[in-house]
Amino acid sequence: MHSDFAPVVVVVAERCLRRGYGSAGVPAGVRTGIVLVSASGDLASAQHVRETVEAGGRVGPLFFFQSVPNSVAGHIAARWDLRGPVVCLSPTGDPYSDGVAEADLLRDDGDADEVLLILIEQAPDRPTEAVAVLLGGGARQ
Repeated sequence: MHSDFAPVVVVVAERCLRRGYGSAGVPAGVRTGIVLVSASGDLASAQHVRETVEAGGRVGPLFFFQSVPNSVAGHIAARWDLRGPVVCLSPTGDPYSDGVAEADLLRDDGDADEVLLILIEQAPDRPTEAVAVLLGGGARQ
C-alpha cells in the first residue's frame, strides 16, 4: 500500500522456497518455520501512520493488517502450506546471527525441521534490502 516491506519479504521468501523445493512445494512431512528479522520494521508504513494521525486523519483497519510483519510471515506460511512456527524479531546484535540463533532454537526444541530465515531492512535514504535463507538438515539455500 504505502510500503514495499511486505512485497519484498514475499519475493525473497518465494525465491528461496522455489530454489529449495521447486514448484512442488515443501513436502507434507517437513515442518518449516519462519523467522523474520528486521531492526527497523516497516518504516514506510510507520511513517504513513504517524503522518495520518498527526494530521487528524483516520487509518483504515486493513492498513494495520497489511503493515504488521507477522501478517506477511503468516501469508507466506499459508501460501506455501508451511507447518512450523512463525517468529518475528528485532535483533539486539547482528541480525543474521540473532536470526540463526532463533532458527537453531526452533529446530533444537523440535518445533521445526527447517527454518526460512528472512532478513529485511528499510532506510529512508536507500532501497529496501532483504535476503532469505533456508536453514535445516545441514542444507543452507
